[in-house]
Amino acid sequence: MIANPWLLLLVGTAVVVLIMLGLWWLGIRNHNFSYVDIGWSVNFAVLAVLYAVLAPGWLPRRTLIASMFAAHGLRLGWHLAKRIIGEPEEGRYQQLRKDWGGGAASALNLKFLGFFEFQAVLNAFLTLPLLIACFNESRGFHVLELAGTAIFVIAIIGETSADAQLAAFKANPANQGGVCDVGLWRYSRHPNYFFEWLIWIAYAVFALASPWGWIAVAMPALMLHFLINVTGLKATEEQALRSKGERYRRYQARTSGFVPWFPKRIEQ
Repeated sequence: MIANPWLLLLVGTAVVVLIMLGLWWLGIRNHNFSYVDIGWSVNFAVLAVLYAVLAPGWLPRRTLIASMFAAHGLRLGWHLAKRIIGEPEEGRYQQLRKDWGGGAASALNLKFLGFFEFQAVLNAFLTLPLLIACFNESRGFHVLELAGTAIFVIAIIGETSADAQLAAFKANPANQGGVCDVGLWRYSRHPNYFFEWLIWIAYAVFALASPWGWIAVAMPALMLHFLINVTGLKATEEQALRSKGERYRRYQARTSGFVPWFPKRIEQ
């Protein structure tokens, strides 16, 4: 076991940095930097196992919080892998190539290396709720830990359902080029991102029961910023407008952007 949380955090960071380095190299070979999304997701599961095994906290607590992180990371990683492996690079990363291009290929690759490793460092930072809980040696589950677990179950079911509904819509040839507005997608343009954010709220609530758990409150706030302004909604909506045009604009006009809500009635 590693009794110093800072040392364990350093070890975890080094591990995910190496994983992202390998995925970056694979992205260069296959001309597909979408692999960063798989690494981003699976790294949470890797850190969950690492912290659960090496931290000195109460074993049932370590097992529970690590299982939550691992289930979340592996489910999302598998979902993304099916969409990425063997397919052309996603539009968001093709656009980044254009935005960052204009110079030598080596310069572009270095920019993507920085992008990959930034994701790795962010992985390590965002798992602080996990690390904090894994160092809590008090026996017995706190009511906040039970509440966090309940929120997590609701959120993971919601995110899985949203992903399944979108996949089923895309699999129907009749929907080719259309905008998914069925199921949860009728009430939010990004229900998958909403439930992803709810998962991070669950982690924060769980960690609040541990010493220094207040630090975890920053994680859902930071994740909300990234989901809305950086790699999530903003990039996804820009790509949808480029590919679907007016159909997506009409969808934007009637459907909540993030929090699920009843669609607006649009006058024809």
